[in-house]
Amino acid sequence: MIGDVRLLGTELERSYEAYVRSGLRFRVKQIVYVAFSLDEDVMGFAFPREERAALVGSEPHKFQLPSAAEMRFNWVRADLAALDPAEARELVVDAWRMVVPRKLARAYDLTHPDGPG
Repeated sequence: MIGDVRLLGTELERSYEAYVRSGLRFRVKQIVYVAFSLDEDVMGFAFPREERAALVGSEPHKFQLPSAAEMRFNWVRADLAALDPAEARELVVDAWRMVVPRKLARAYDLTHPDGPG
């Protein structure tokens, strides 16, 4: 699973991977939009703060609120084993869209009309 997501993260424009003590992260400039736990069981990702309670409430076996220290950020956590690959790729692209200029997101949508491959 992480291999698919990792490949996608390196292909998105302006995105790059970085290793930090706590694991693999994908960034645009200095903004982290996806992060994996060291054991690669959990994926944290950028997500609209005002929508996260609904996401977590709809599928609590997949999604969790961030830690208390991360609650001020636009962030959600997901159990990677509970996600199917297409869903994980979609979450990564949506998180990336939150941190890039709109014109890059629109250009991606034009070249990927069926969503992330």
